[in-house]
Amino acid sequence: MAMSELNRRRWRSFRRNGRAFWSLVIFSVLFVVAMLAEVVANDKPVVVSYRGELFFPAYKFYPETAFGGDFGTEAIYRDEAVQCLIVTGGRQECWDEPDSLSAAVRSGSSDVPKDEQGWMIWPPIPFHYKTINNVGTAPSPPDGTHWLGTDDTARDVLARVIYGFRISILFTLIVTVIASTIGIAAGAIQGYFGGRTDLVFQRLLEIWASTPGLYVIIILFAILGRSFWLLVFVTILFGWPALVGVVRAEFLRARNFEYVRAARALGVGDRTIMFRHILPNAMVATLTMLPFVVTGTISGLAALDYLGYGLPASAPSLGELALQAKQNLQAPWLAFTAFFTFAIMLSLLVFIFEGVRDAFDPRKTFK
Repeated sequence: MAMSELNRRRWRSFRRNGRAFWSLVIFSVLFVVAMLAEVVANDKPVVVSYRGELFFPAYKFYPETAFGGDFGTEAIYRDEAVQCLIVTGGRQECWDEPDSLSAAVRSGSSDVPKDEQGWMIWPPIPFHYKTINNVGTAPSPPDGTHWLGTDDTARDVLARVIYGFRISILFTLIVTVIASTIGIAAGAIQGYFGGRTDLVFQRLLEIWASTPGLYVIIILFAILGRSFWLLVFVTILFGWPALVGVVRAEFLRARNFEYVRAARALGVGDRTIMFRHILPNAMVATLTMLPFVVTGTISGLAALDYLGYGLPASAPSLGELALQAKQNLQAPWLAFTAFFTFAIMLSLLVFIFEGVRDAFDPRKTFK
């Protein structure tokens, strides 16, 4: 569907803001990489060819028996015997001398027919965020194997950053979209109708704002356990009032404008006036506050993880990485990684929203 002339002007205005545009490009690349984390950082191959058939272990469960093994549990692809089974087409000699047979196949000196020889394509980072690499001491400094080192349980830091970045952004997107929708709708109703409706809503907001959110999270997690969706629900529950004030103020200011009175006189419905005529004019003020909502959500998630009341312990967490940095002062790479990850992520988001805000500002769009 073609863009309207107004949206084309907004896009041109956004493009003129070089900092915002290139922040969007960089963030989009990072977001795509994070969304494809399973093919970027994983301890399972992306693609396996076995006897002419393709398998995708990064996204699907395959038992060891699928590759000629003896067990019905998931194949451990880092195991040399399993690799030998795949490369040799399921030869049972792999259990006896896996090293020598697999080496022979790779060198081309094996008697395995070529149509039975398999292969594997590994991710660039051969570690999942759960993978424990028990080599040397932990935490270990960056090297050719672990580009950002390992944490105090010998897990690859770069893999955990990629998965943690993804879960932070998805959490923030879900919370921001739902909480902003509720907050904008509530502020619009308050500001447009005013009077008793506004008075009742304001008293309810004052009561709700005085509720200690952290205590509620601690109580709920103690009863129900820590989970991603419970944390999303609680964050939305206490995050939606963030935009109510600014939207309410814009609607209170605009509800008596001439174009609103004219629309009312023509019989236009309240909902149409609110969301088709007034809300677009209130978008600049709303988008001005949105970066604070986004960065506050990311920081809130990291703070809860840091305190131990965030995501489940098994989940990749940037806040947990910051906690490890505090507990392992002898491993400065953990602190540097946590700091630069948050700094880059939050800076890119703020620059993007600044460009979006300016694009919706008619004083800059129609220059």
